[in-house]
Amino acid sequence: MIFNKEIETLERSEMATLQLSRLQETVERVYQNVEFYKKKFDELHLKPNDIKSIEDIKKLPFTVKSDLRDHYPYGLFATPMEDIIRLHASSGTSGKPTVVAYTENDIDNWAEIVARSITAAGGSQNEVMHNAYGYGLFTGGLGLHDGGEKLGITTVPVSGGNTNRQILLLEDLKPQVICSTPSYALHIAEVMEEQGKDPRKTNLKYGIFGSEPWSEEMRNTLEEKFDIKAVDIYGLSEVVGPGVAIECHEEQNGLHIQEDHFFVEVIDPDTLETVPDGEEGELVFTSLTKEAFPVIRYRTGDIATITRKKCNCGRTTVRMSRVKGRIDDMLIIRGVNVFPFEMERSLLQMKALSPHYQIHLKKDGAMDAVELQVELSEPTFHQYKQDINHENIGNLKDYIQSTIKDECLVSVDVTILPPKSIPRSEGKAVRVVDQRTEHITQ
Repeated sequence: MIFNKEIETLERSEMATLQLSRLQETVERVYQNVEFYKKKFDELHLKPNDIKSIEDIKKLPFTVKSDLRDHYPYGLFATPMEDIIRLHASSGTSGKPTVVAYTENDIDNWAEIVARSITAAGGSQNEVMHNAYGYGLFTGGLGLHDGGEKLGITTVPVSGGNTNRQILLLEDLKPQVICSTPSYALHIAEVMEEQGKDPRKTNLKYGIFGSEPWSEEMRNTLEEKFDIKAVDIYGLSEVVGPGVAIECHEEQNGLHIQEDHFFVEVIDPDTLETVPDGEEGELVFTSLTKEAFPVIRYRTGDIATITRKKCNCGRTTVRMSRVKGRIDDMLIIRGVNVFPFEMERSLLQMKALSPHYQIHLKKDGAMDAVELQVELSEPTFHQYKQDINHENIGNLKDYIQSTIKDECLVSVDVTILPPKSIPRSEGKAVRVVDQRTEHITQ
């Protein structure tokens, strides 16, 4: 099923025409109403009427997250406050939060693209959706909620936390769709198992998971735990929130970008030049319909590829790969670049371990060092007679170290812990603990 067949199956040439028209309107809007962009354009001797083709987008300046912080809170708004009906904001854990704004039309468009996303993920009007994303300044909860109501699916606004209540509602309200971070869904499954309940016995058929990088191995784990199809949703508040792109449940092979609302580029983060389709680089988005808070060539920091091949689901929109990681999350360990996501891929294939881990960054003299903390699965722990010092633990530790070295090309120290030792999260999982500066990264 496709929510908006007219748009989601549009011919490529027709989509390009629509995008150009909307890009020209957006460029005019920001030039006339946002001093930051007017100054940027003037520095480049660029006027809105210089954008005559979609390729001319490359003439436009980039926007980065620090620009949002530098103009906190309202400096990048393109409409007067009387036209703005909602604000969202980041957590601000690393400084001032980034504040984003929505007009009534922005909220309507956002609801439409999320309704498309839920439909692509397998949800339908006559079903129930359990929304365990956090409600509040975070865009996840309200974004999925509005999209659910737009679609007409019965939406349960449970929000995050209170896992026992989550389980009660999953059992009693019998939803077919669950929305949450993948790490929190895994936690719900584990608590159900601790209570002697089988997560596979719920009515769930589909899971919409996002807000943190997660691997194919995590997908396999979630699908096995719940007996569902697990799809990846992508979004960021600076662009709109969840729904910028989503996998279809038919293929689960690339996330369909809502191209009538967002123009995507992939650039080399060093040269800032566009790379060919299929080549890895940094995702850059330009909003095409946002009124209150349009962004021009926003550098997301997310690493992915794109393809324009038509999907078997029938949608013709550009697809992005699943995000490999963020530029600022990439670890450089003794000259080797590695994303935490890549270690997860290796660890989740090891049946002796649970799907939980943390990467602790430390100093070894003047050099950076990594301690990889993992925990035994319950069956393995009992197999070793609940003895964390069992003689076989040393062999397992050597195996983990050699596997990470072979597959990720980095040397790590491994600490093996009993089950339930790694902290669980009701939102985004904390995967990296930087003890070099005592700064925790999510």
